[in-house]
Amino acid sequence: MKSGFVNIFGKPNAGKSTLLNALIGEKLAIVSAKVQTTRHRIKGILTSDDYQIIFSDTPGIIEPKYKLHEKMMQAVKGSLEDADVALLIVDVKDDLTEANEIFNSLKLKIPAIIILNKSDAVKDDIIENAKMFFQQQPYCKEVVIISALKKRGIDELMKSILALLPEGEPFYEGDNLSDLPTKFFVSELIREKIFYLYQDEIPYHATVLVQEFKEKHTLTKIAADIILQRETQKGIVLGEGGQMIKKLGTEARKDIEQFLGRKVFLELFVKVRPKWRDNELQLREYGY
Repeated sequence: MKSGFVNIFGKPNAGKSTLLNALIGEKLAIVSAKVQTTRHRIKGILTSDDYQIIFSDTPGIIEPKYKLHEKMMQAVKGSLEDADVALLIVDVKDDLTEANEIFNSLKLKIPAIIILNKSDAVKDDIIENAKMFFQQQPYCKEVVIISALKKRGIDELMKSILALLPEGEPFYEGDNLSDLPTKFFVSELIREKIFYLYQDEIPYHATVLVQEFKEKHTLTKIAADIILQRETQKGIVLGEGGQMIKKLGTEARKDIEQFLGRKVFLELFVKVRPKWRDNELQLREYGY
């Protein structure tokens, strides 16, 4: 039996969350085209008769500008401390030198697999150059070429991970896909729709707090607060005549129903909490 923690690191928007979902075979981490969508460490548990792999999606590595960023980077640090194998993912079109500097700064003491992602979007010579570049780096155990979005190269990556995974008993019993509560995933699905539907600073200034989660006989009743930083943002999120918040609720409800496998009644409330991203008490209240 093989068992261990395999944690994913990289720059914002390299494809970490898409990779976690591809490896687990379920949507656990929210994704968007915008950077810094992931704010938490999200564990996905993959169990078979021969192995248990606890994958972790982590926030993109950035220079913190406020307390929320600091919390995000603490999640990265925690993931470094318990990892048995590191997956260092890079968008193959990105600046390789910059990615290399970030990977060097992690000061890894565990085997690392370099993952060249989004390979479907570039020519072979660019992939080959990137492969040769990373093969020369001391932290690199192996280079695997994938497209997380199209699920190409995932089987090869799994073989490479299993070859490096230590022997041991499972850490988790049963067939749960994550150790996080359902309420967390509900709040994330709502937050994902904020990234899709709103522009500029709104997604980065917003968070979601599920206040009520009641499973009734025919449906699940959910009430959630959308927390914003400024009063002016409230009107944007609500939209003219409440059209935008209605659209947000409809889109989020569909995804939540698919996730839970049952009917959902969803209520959304918009609240303003100035400078919540730099308020330690509020950050704790909102799950950071």
